[in-house]
Amino acid sequence: MNKKSLGRGLSSLLSDTVLDLSDEVSLDNQKSTPKDKSLTVIPIEKIIPNKNQPRRSFNQQDLEDLKVSIKAKGLLQPIIVREKGDFFEIVAGERRWRASQLAQIHELPAIVRNLSDADVLEIAIIENIQRADLNPYEEALGYKDLLEKFDHTQEKLASILGKSRVYISNMIRLLNLPDEILKFLQVGKITTGHARALIGLENSLELAQEIVKKGLSVRDTERLVKKYSQKTLDPRVAKTKKDSDTEMLERDLAAELNVSVSIDHNNANENGRLIFSYRNLEELDRIIGIIMKKNI
Repeated sequence: MNKKSLGRGLSSLLSDTVLDLSDEVSLDNQKSTPKDKSLTVIPIEKIIPNKNQPRRSFNQQDLEDLKVSIKAKGLLQPIIVREKGDFFEIVAGERRWRASQLAQIHELPAIVRNLSDADVLEIAIIENIQRADLNPYEEALGYKDLLEKFDHTQEKLASILGKSRVYISNMIRLLNLPDEILKFLQVGKITTGHARALIGLENSLELAQEIVKKGLSVRDTERLVKKYSQKTLDPRVAKTKKDSDTEMLERDLAAELNVSVSIDHNNANENGRLIFSYRNLEELDRIIGIIMKKNI
């Protein structure tokens, strides 16, 4: 697969097979249209969802609205699938497949492609991100899957998706938050901005609950976090304000390691402390592995 094409979007990646929404799909006699020889019709019971679909939830009202549209006009855009044993696994179009089931459609127009697991996940993430279908939690999980399951680097992933490396890293760092906060993020009670302000704080859940209860803005949240940090700051460090270079280095290290990083530097003696925060032994092993690899 041409990785550069992914950054231009799903329609560019599959330009040889994907039909525009305005294209008519002929289902007469279950034959492919002359415009696209790979188009076929598949019984809906032969179609299965992709277990690695980055989107965890589907809005029921959106599905109902799409069902009504499908009943009135039919499915205007075929789904994309790949063969999986005796079935066909969805690559793109699970929302259309779900709505078609609600509309009691018995067969769907589909484009069959020969794609690897990595291709399928990349396409699914790109499709959802470009259509703004993923919540921040699902988006972060999608990036994490691409990094861990398919051996991507953050730089490569950023290039594929047309995002900055720092953006990818910051999104993945959200997954370090407690599960309760991630649930707030998933259902929309807090935004990415709220969540990022809470990363690395010992009482992050308490602050998140206060944000939700009071309906605080991101700016209000940042002020709340700053107020808390000033109360808990080590007195030995509080006297010395960090310069911009130190703060930038902290951000770069945090982005590289996906953990909270603190640099306490003593300008007078030119010494200090470099502190990495980790949530469990697995994360500690990962950090050590990165550091050891860099030093080889």
